[in-house]
Amino acid sequence: MKKSRFTDSQIMDALKRVEAGLAVPEVCRELGVSTATFNKWRARFGGMDTSLMTG
Repeated sequence: MKKSRFTDSQIMDALKRVEAGLAVPEVCRELGVSTATFNKWRARFGGMDTSLMTG
């Protein structure tokens, strides 16, 4: 499996920014990822704390 170019904490930061009210396309544009990638992150990491993530 290909290694992500984003760390777990960067992914969590992006998810928290969307929860805080930013639009998903805006966050995706800033990070340079597709909305599909963001939705995968949300499905995998949504509701988790950074300390619970296991790479």
